[in-house]
Amino acid sequence: MLSAVRPAAKAACGVAVSAAVLIGAAGPALAASASPAPVTVPAGLYGKSDPTYDGVWRQSLSILALHTQGVTPAASAVNWLTKQQCADGGWPSYNPDPAKACAPATEDTNATAVAVQALTALGGHDDAVAKAVAWYKNVQNKDGGWSYNPGAASDANSTALAVTALAAAKTDPATVAKNGKTAVQGLAAFQLGCSAPAAQQGAFAYQPDKNGKLAANGLASAQGALGAEQAFLPVAASTASAAASAACSDPAASAANYLAVQLKSGQEHLTQALAGAAPSPDYAATAWAVLALAHQGRLADAQGAMGWLRQNGQAWTQGDHGAASPSALSLLILAAQATGTDATKFGTTNLVTQLEGTGPTPAATPSTASAPASAASATAAPAKKSSGTSPWWIFGVALVASIGAGLFISYTRGKRS
Repeated sequence: MLSAVRPAAKAACGVAVSAAVLIGAAGPALAASASPAPVTVPAGLYGKSDPTYDGVWRQSLSILALHTQGVTPAASAVNWLTKQQCADGGWPSYNPDPAKACAPATEDTNATAVAVQALTALGGHDDAVAKAVAWYKNVQNKDGGWSYNPGAASDANSTALAVTALAAAKTDPATVAKNGKTAVQGLAAFQLGCSAPAAQQGAFAYQPDKNGKLAANGLASAQGALGAEQAFLPVAASTASAAASAACSDPAASAANYLAVQLKSGQEHLTQALAGAAPSPDYAATAWAVLALAHQGRLADAQGAMGWLRQNGQAWTQGDHGAASPSALSLLILAAQATGTDATKFGTTNLVTQLEGTGPTPAATPSTASAPASAASATAAPAKKSSGTSPWWIFGVALVASIGAGLFISYTRGKRS
């Protein structure tokens, strides 16, 4: 949710912006009577909202999620995505005129990551994927990590997503290095290790603070865990049940341990809190945590969160103004796929049909109306419904109280995920 405030954050491009500027930019979105300005959405694109800041992200996730359900996306949808790729191999968040060259500083490592994974899953796009891998190598920071846009300081989320893209492209992240630092080392620098308090061991921080200290972050931990596993989308449902490892020195296992504990202590969901506001549910981080845990074979830990998402996720899928959110629908479908849950019977919702309805008519769909529900779906643990405060009210209070743009940018980026 809260994608309406993303323009203010994205405009910052990683540079600190005063809270007053951000409040002014986001002000109309906080008004109860506000409605989005009419948007002309390009043909072939999923979603009806302004694609400026998430066009490639939501398109890639939509194509990937539908592919896992046996749906063949329309050629126009795939063509739209491939034409967005820049000449140097990266993808922007959105280029309204693909005939014009991309501005290198605005290329988006996160959008590129999911585009690579979508095209790899579809197959037949080896050249585009190879160009993206070359681009990642070119814009890698000297610490081994990546920033959201090239040229800024590395962050855990962007680095983790880059690692997943490299893994999907069959490029070993341990061999991708800059200044002697590999992608694996770059990601590890954001993880709280054995010297951290026991409750935080395995977590990932978005970025270190000005004193170099790391603070656990929900979305960074969920995406960081998937990166530490060198997994990629779509995550296949695991039939094995992996036991929790007590070794804090194992990056992937300790990250999964942290997520599992946080989910159990948080009524099966992760939370996000801004300064001055009570914690609120973080749907995106919870879905990414499900993906990471499922890949580890920790289905028992993932299914409780999956149950919570089934009961509470529909509000998230409706976006900020009641329009269906392709990103949210796609992440839920991918999480369902990873846990063996039937995405066509997601509570009272058919996620696949909803997602299909946000974009061009698919080229082909499965002959059967829906896939049979799996044992994992039938045994998913019941979850408690959220009774939190309205997300918009929490956001308004928190934005006023925020002491800097860094947290704001991290928060709004998480809401796109």
